[in-house]
Amino acid sequence: MDRTPGLSVRLKLALSYAAFLMVGGTLLLTVVWVFLLRGASISIFVPVPSNLLRAFDPTNFGPIIFGPAAVAVMAFLLMFGLLGGWLLAGRMIAPLTRITNATRMVAEGSLSHRIGLQGRQDEFRELADAFDAMLARIEAHVVEQQRFAANASHELRTPLAITQTLLDVARNDPNRDTDELVKRLRDVNARAIDLTEALLILSRADQRAFAKAQVDLSLVAEEATETLLLLAEKRGVTLETHCDTARVFGSNTLLLQLVTNLLHNAIVHNLPEHGAVWVTTSVHLGYVMLVVENTGEDLPPNSVSALVEPFQRGTGRIHTGHAGVGLGLTIVKSIAQAHDGTLILAPRPSGGLRVMVQLPVPAA
Repeated sequence: MDRTPGLSVRLKLALSYAAFLMVGGTLLLTVVWVFLLRGASISIFVPVPSNLLRAFDPTNFGPIIFGPAAVAVMAFLLMFGLLGGWLLAGRMIAPLTRITNATRMVAEGSLSHRIGLQGRQDEFRELADAFDAMLARIEAHVVEQQRFAANASHELRTPLAITQTLLDVARNDPNRDTDELVKRLRDVNARAIDLTEALLILSRADQRAFAKAQVDLSLVAEEATETLLLLAEKRGVTLETHCDTARVFGSNTLLLQLVTNLLHNAIVHNLPEHGAVWVTTSVHLGYVMLVVENTGEDLPPNSVSALVEPFQRGTGRIHTGHAGVGLGLTIVKSIAQAHDGTLILAPRPSGGLRVMVQLPVPAA
């Protein structure tokens, strides 16, 4: 933004200090005149060296020429105020200069720079610390987005490359079974559609581009359970729900996607047989809790946090019949954050995973 040039903050502070000293000096001289010198005879008096101390005695102000002395005092205060104010202002706004330089570096694209202002806590250091924290969050977000874009490009390229290969084979082999080709193309296309829809959902959640209303999370959990009941029966997994009424404020569609993703992961990543999934909703002081637990293999605690990374699966980048597109928990985390909630993952002692989603209770 183009602005009209003006006085610097340092000069304004210096002028303010000088003006304050001038006002203070004027008030002091006025008090001296009103209470000590009014009515006293004014005459010229130059003290000898032995009597210099008497010049600072308030009872002896009468013999001094008040008018010229007052002018001299005010001139001295003006010069002292300008010089002292200029030096003090420069010292005070030095941190602001560092913050400004850091801001310019960020504007030029350098997100790794930090102010790192030392010293005791004050307003400038609070501003510098807040600026550094903001830069750290922005840098982490940019790195995450770059990594996500690279992974998304790779995942989207895979079905396209497979489709191209199948079409080339079909063109070079006219006698190839077209039914098999159509089936494989349909499966690859379905995966590409699922991945695209997942990316769109993730984008909506990250941008918070959705309408909000009061939602009963227990009803959402029951709806997701009914939707995935056939998949659970096919894989020999028992679904158990214990849902108390739990109202939150948000998007019914996105919250349904959140619960569906959690249930789908819990069913797919389970024991080969006789697996179980437990879903509960409960209300606590100030927040609502959704918990999805499942049986399964033992998970190292240090590997659980990586499950929310994009395109990460419990057994690596392995595609199975119901492995999904690797964005299930990433979408869950984004939806929870878009509703001012938190996602907590923890391995169960007996195997499997415990996922907790904490959402705030809507204001009355």
